[in-house]
Amino acid sequence: MTLPVPETLHGTYAVVLAAPPADPRALAREQAALRIAPPLRDLVLGMLDSPLLTVDMRPTVEFPPLPADLLAVYGATERDLATIEASSHLLAIRAAYRPGWPPAHEWSARAVAGMVGAALSVPVIDVFTPQILDQAQILRSLPDPSGHIRLTDWILLPHTAGPDGIWFTTKGLARFGLPELQTENVPPHLLEPWGRLLNGLARRVLDLWLNELSRQTTTVELPRLVSVGLQDVAAAQGAEETMRREVNVRLRLDDDILTVLPPVEGPDRLEILCAALFGTGVT
Repeated sequence: MTLPVPETLHGTYAVVLAAPPADPRALAREQAALRIAPPLRDLVLGMLDSPLLTVDMRPTVEFPPLPADLLAVYGATERDLATIEASSHLLAIRAAYRPGWPPAHEWSARAVAGMVGAALSVPVIDVFTPQILDQAQILRSLPDPSGHIRLTDWILLPHTAGPDGIWFTTKGLARFGLPELQTENVPPHLLEPWGRLLNGLARRVLDLWLNELSRQTTTVELPRLVSVGLQDVAAAQGAEETMRREVNVRLRLDDDILTVLPPVEGPDRLEILCAALFGTGVT
Protein backbone atom coordinates (compact mmCIF):
# COMPACT_ATOMS: atom_id res chain seq x y z
CA MET A 1 0.00 0.00 0.00
CA THR A 2 1.27 3.44 -0.90
CA LEU A 3 0.56 6.16 1.64
CA PRO A 4 1.37 9.83 1.08
CA VAL A 5 3.53 11.58 3.64
CA PRO A 6 2.07 14.90 4.82
CA GLU A 7 4.40 17.87 4.55
CA THR A 8 3.50 19.12 8.02
CA LEU A 9 1.67 17.85 11.09
CA HIS A 10 0.00 20.04 13.72
CA GLY A 11 -0.73 19.76 17.43
CA THR A 12 -3.32 22.09 18.96
CA TYR A 13 -4.28 22.51 22.61
CA ALA A 14 -6.59 25.00 24.31
CA VAL A 15 -6.13 26.37 27.82
CA VAL A 16 -9.35 27.68 29.34
CA LEU A 17 -8.86 31.00 31.14
CA ALA A 18 -11.05 32.75 33.68
CA ALA A 19 -8.81 35.81 33.44
CA PRO A 20 -6.14 36.55 30.78
CA PRO A 21 -2.46 36.67 31.85
CA ALA A 22 -0.58 39.81 30.86
CA ASP A 23 1.96 38.09 28.59
CA PRO A 24 0.91 34.53 27.67
CA ARG A 25 4.02 33.73 25.63
CA ALA A 26 6.32 34.85 28.45
CA LEU A 27 4.22 32.77 30.86
CA ALA A 28 4.49 29.76 28.56
CA ARG A 29 8.27 30.07 28.34
CA GLU A 30 8.64 30.60 32.08
CA GLN A 31 6.54 27.57 32.95
CA ALA A 32 8.24 25.36 30.36
CA ALA A 33 11.67 26.26 31.73
CA LEU A 34 10.49 25.74 35.32
CA ARG A 35 8.40 22.60 35.08
CA ILE A 36 9.75 20.49 32.19
CA ALA A 37 12.84 18.34 32.67
CA PRO A 38 15.54 17.94 30.01
CA PRO A 39 15.90 16.76 27.31
CA LEU A 40 12.23 17.53 26.56
CA ARG A 41 12.72 21.03 27.99
CA ASP A 42 15.32 21.84 25.31
CA LEU A 43 12.97 20.72 22.55
CA VAL A 44 10.08 22.75 23.96
CA LEU A 45 12.10 25.92 24.48
CA GLY A 46 13.53 25.58 20.99
CA MET A 47 10.02 25.32 19.56
CA LEU A 48 8.88 28.31 21.65
CA ASP A 49 11.76 30.38 20.30
CA SER A 50 10.79 29.53 16.72
CA PRO A 51 7.77 30.28 14.53
CA LEU A 52 6.85 26.57 14.72
CA LEU A 53 4.95 27.08 17.99
CA THR A 54 2.40 29.85 18.44
CA VAL A 55 0.68 31.12 21.57
CA ASP A 56 -2.60 32.81 20.70
CA MET A 57 -4.79 34.31 23.42
CA ARG A 58 -8.15 35.84 22.56
CA PRO A 59 -11.60 36.26 24.08
CA THR A 60 -13.47 32.98 23.98
CA VAL A 61 -16.08 34.35 21.57
CA GLU A 62 -13.37 34.92 18.94
CA PHE A 63 -12.62 31.19 18.70
CA PRO A 64 -14.92 28.55 17.21
CA PRO A 65 -17.01 27.05 20.04
CA LEU A 66 -15.54 23.98 21.67
CA PRO A 67 -17.64 20.85 21.00
CA ALA A 68 -19.32 20.29 24.36
CA ASP A 69 -21.06 17.12 23.20
CA LEU A 70 -17.83 15.44 22.10
CA LEU A 71 -15.99 16.61 25.19
CA ALA A 72 -18.72 14.94 27.25
CA VAL A 73 -18.37 11.72 25.24
CA TYR A 74 -14.64 11.69 26.03
CA GLY A 75 -15.10 12.22 29.75
CA ALA A 76 -15.82 15.89 30.47
CA THR A 77 -18.03 16.40 33.51
CA GLU A 78 -20.82 18.94 33.86
CA ARG A 79 -18.47 20.96 36.04
CA ASP A 80 -15.82 20.91 33.31
CA LEU A 81 -18.32 22.08 30.72
CA ALA A 82 -19.58 24.84 33.02
CA THR A 83 -15.99 26.06 33.51
CA ILE A 84 -15.48 26.19 29.76
CA GLU A 85 -18.79 27.99 29.26
CA ALA A 86 -17.87 30.60 31.87
CA SER A 87 -14.36 31.25 30.54
CA SER A 88 -13.50 34.75 29.36
CA HIS A 89 -10.49 33.82 27.20
CA LEU A 90 -8.86 30.85 25.52
CA LEU A 91 -5.15 30.31 25.03
CA ALA A 92 -4.49 28.30 21.87
CA ILE A 93 -1.13 26.51 21.75
CA ARG A 94 -0.35 25.38 18.21
CA ALA A 95 2.78 23.65 16.97
CA ALA A 96 3.82 22.40 13.53
CA TYR A 97 6.53 19.91 12.61
CA ARG A 98 7.48 17.46 9.89
CA PRO A 99 6.36 13.82 10.16
CA GLY A 100 8.86 11.56 11.88
CA TRP A 101 10.42 11.11 15.28
CA PRO A 102 10.22 12.89 17.62
CA PRO A 103 6.67 14.19 17.09
CA ALA A 104 7.79 17.63 18.26
CA HIS A 105 4.49 19.29 17.33
CA GLU A 106 2.55 17.13 19.79
CA TRP A 107 5.12 16.87 22.56
CA SER A 108 5.85 20.59 22.67
CA ALA A 109 2.26 21.82 22.33
CA ARG A 110 0.97 19.41 24.98
CA ALA A 111 3.84 20.16 27.34
CA VAL A 112 3.43 23.94 27.09
CA ALA A 113 -0.35 23.78 27.46
CA GLY A 114 -0.04 21.39 30.37
CA MET A 115 2.48 23.48 32.28
CA VAL A 116 0.51 26.71 31.77
CA GLY A 117 -2.67 24.91 32.82
CA ALA A 118 -0.94 23.61 35.95
CA ALA A 119 0.38 27.05 36.86
CA LEU A 120 -3.05 28.67 36.51
CA SER A 121 -5.08 25.64 37.75
CA VAL A 122 -7.30 25.72 34.65
CA PRO A 123 -8.49 23.02 32.20
CA VAL A 124 -6.38 21.91 29.22
CA ILE A 125 -8.12 20.57 26.12
CA ASP A 126 -6.55 18.33 23.49
CA VAL A 127 -8.35 19.75 20.46
CA PHE A 128 -7.56 16.72 18.30
CA THR A 129 -9.59 14.28 20.39
CA PRO A 130 -11.28 16.50 21.76
CA GLN A 131 -10.67 15.67 25.41
CA ILE A 132 -9.96 17.48 28.66
CA LEU A 133 -6.61 16.29 30.00
CA ASP A 134 -5.84 16.37 33.70
CA GLN A 135 -2.30 16.90 34.94
CA ALA A 136 -1.73 13.20 35.62
CA GLN A 137 -2.64 12.35 32.02
CA ILE A 138 -0.39 15.05 30.62
CA LEU A 139 2.63 14.13 32.72
CA ARG A 140 2.20 10.41 32.06
CA SER A 141 1.97 10.96 28.31
CA LEU A 142 5.13 13.05 27.91
CA PRO A 143 8.32 11.20 26.90
CA ASP A 144 10.72 9.90 29.50
CA PRO A 145 14.40 10.97 29.36
CA SER A 146 15.03 8.28 26.73
CA GLY A 147 12.21 9.56 24.51
CA HIS A 148 9.86 6.65 25.21
CA ILE A 149 6.09 7.10 25.39
CA ARG A 150 3.06 4.91 25.92
CA LEU A 151 1.21 5.00 22.62
CA THR A 152 -2.07 4.41 24.46
CA ASP A 153 -1.64 7.89 26.01
CA TRP A 154 -1.78 9.38 22.51
CA ILE A 155 -4.44 7.29 20.81
CA LEU A 156 -7.95 6.37 21.88
CA LEU A 157 -9.91 3.30 20.82
CA PRO A 158 -13.59 4.27 20.72
CA HIS A 159 -16.08 1.57 19.79
CA THR A 160 -19.74 1.53 18.83
CA ALA A 161 -22.18 -1.37 19.07
CA GLY A 162 -24.21 -2.21 15.96
CA PRO A 163 -26.61 -4.93 14.86
CA ASP A 164 -23.77 -7.09 13.49
CA GLY A 165 -21.18 -6.46 16.18
CA ILE A 166 -18.84 -3.74 17.41
CA TRP A 167 -17.14 -1.15 15.24
CA PHE A 168 -13.68 -0.13 16.46
CA THR A 169 -11.65 2.80 15.22
CA THR A 170 -8.46 4.33 16.53
CA LYS A 171 -8.25 8.06 17.14
CA GLY A 172 -4.70 9.29 17.33
CA LEU A 173 -2.56 7.72 14.60
CA ALA A 174 -3.27 10.82 12.51
CA ARG A 175 -1.11 12.73 15.00
CA PHE A 176 1.83 10.93 13.39
CA GLY A 177 0.60 11.30 9.79
CA LEU A 178 -0.98 7.84 9.48
CA PRO A 179 -4.55 6.84 8.61
CA GLU A 180 -6.56 5.52 11.52
CA LEU A 181 -7.32 1.80 11.92
CA GLN A 182 -10.84 0.37 11.96
CA THR A 183 -12.53 -3.02 12.30
CA GLU A 184 -16.23 -3.65 11.76
CA ASN A 185 -18.54 -6.35 13.11
CA VAL A 186 -16.36 -7.55 15.96
CA PRO A 187 -18.26 -10.05 18.17
CA PRO A 188 -19.13 -8.45 21.53
CA HIS A 189 -17.25 -11.09 23.54
CA LEU A 190 -14.04 -9.99 21.77
CA LEU A 191 -14.35 -6.40 22.98
CA GLU A 192 -11.34 -6.56 25.29
CA PRO A 193 -8.96 -8.86 23.36
CA TRP A 194 -9.60 -7.23 19.97
CA GLY A 195 -9.03 -3.82 21.54
CA ARG A 196 -5.67 -5.01 22.87
CA LEU A 197 -4.78 -6.45 19.49
CA LEU A 198 -5.59 -3.14 17.77
CA ASN A 199 -3.43 -1.24 20.24
CA GLY A 200 -0.54 -3.58 19.45
CA LEU A 201 -1.19 -3.26 15.73
CA ALA A 202 -1.15 0.53 16.02
CA ARG A 203 2.27 0.27 17.64
CA ARG A 204 3.56 -2.05 14.90
CA VAL A 205 2.16 0.08 12.05
CA LEU A 206 3.65 3.22 13.61
CA ASP A 207 7.05 1.52 13.83
CA LEU A 208 6.86 0.52 10.16
CA TRP A 209 5.83 4.07 9.22
CA LEU A 210 8.65 5.71 11.16
CA ASN A 211 11.20 3.30 9.74
CA GLU A 212 10.15 4.26 6.20
CA LEU A 213 10.09 7.98 7.05
CA SER A 214 13.75 7.79 8.05
CA ARG A 215 14.48 7.53 4.32
CA GLN A 216 13.04 11.04 3.78
CA THR A 217 10.52 9.95 1.20
CA THR A 218 7.30 11.59 0.03
CA THR A 219 5.40 8.30 0.06
CA VAL A 220 5.57 5.24 2.30
CA GLU A 221 4.98 1.64 1.29
CA LEU A 222 3.26 -0.42 3.97
CA PRO A 223 2.68 -4.17 3.58
CA ARG A 224 -0.87 -5.41 3.27
CA LEU A 225 -0.11 -8.34 5.57
CA VAL A 226 1.25 -7.19 8.94
CA SER A 227 2.22 -9.24 11.96
CA VAL A 228 1.26 -8.10 15.46
CA GLY A 229 2.63 -9.76 18.55
CA LEU A 230 2.44 -9.77 22.31
CA GLN A 231 5.54 -7.58 22.33
CA ASP A 232 3.68 -4.93 20.29
CA VAL A 233 0.70 -5.10 22.65
CA ALA A 234 3.01 -4.57 25.62
CA ALA A 235 4.99 -1.80 23.89
CA ALA A 236 1.79 0.15 23.23
CA GLN A 237 1.34 0.21 27.02
CA GLY A 238 4.95 1.18 27.67
CA ALA A 239 5.77 -2.30 28.97
CA GLU A 240 7.94 -5.22 27.87
CA GLU A 241 7.04 -8.77 26.96
CA THR A 242 9.49 -11.64 26.48
CA MET A 243 7.10 -14.06 24.78
CA ARG A 244 7.30 -13.80 20.97
CA ARG A 245 3.81 -14.91 19.96
CA GLU A 246 2.48 -13.23 16.79
CA VAL A 247 -0.42 -13.37 14.35
CA ASN A 248 -0.94 -11.83 10.93
CA VAL A 249 -3.68 -9.40 9.97
CA ARG A 250 -4.56 -7.89 6.61
CA LEU A 251 -4.83 -4.15 5.97
CA ARG A 252 -7.02 -2.60 3.30
CA LEU A 253 -6.85 1.09 2.48
CA ASP A 254 -10.40 2.46 2.27
CA ASP A 255 -10.20 6.15 1.36
CA ASP A 256 -8.38 7.65 4.37
CA ILE A 257 -8.64 4.74 6.81
CA LEU A 258 -6.98 1.34 7.18
CA THR A 259 -9.50 -1.47 7.63
CA VAL A 260 -8.13 -4.39 9.66
CA LEU A 261 -9.18 -7.82 8.41
CA PRO A 262 -8.19 -11.44 9.11
CA PRO A 263 -5.65 -12.77 6.61
CA VAL A 264 -8.23 -15.31 5.39
CA GLU A 265 -11.98 -14.64 5.36
CA GLY A 266 -14.28 -17.03 7.12
CA PRO A 267 -16.45 -17.53 10.20
CA ASP A 268 -14.88 -16.97 13.60
CA ARG A 269 -11.65 -15.64 12.07
CA LEU A 270 -11.33 -12.77 14.57
CA GLU A 271 -11.90 -15.18 17.44
CA ILE A 272 -9.24 -17.50 16.04
CA LEU A 273 -6.77 -14.60 15.82
CA CYS A 274 -7.42 -13.50 19.40
CA ALA A 275 -7.11 -17.06 20.69
CA ALA A 276 -3.86 -17.57 18.79
CA LEU A 277 -2.35 -14.36 20.16
CA PHE A 278 -3.64 -14.29 23.73
CA GLY A 279 -4.35 -17.97 24.40
CA THR A 280 -7.12 -20.47 23.80
CA GLY A 281 -9.10 -19.22 26.81
CA VAL A 282 -10.25 -16.02 25.04
CA THR A 283 -14.03 -15.66 25.29
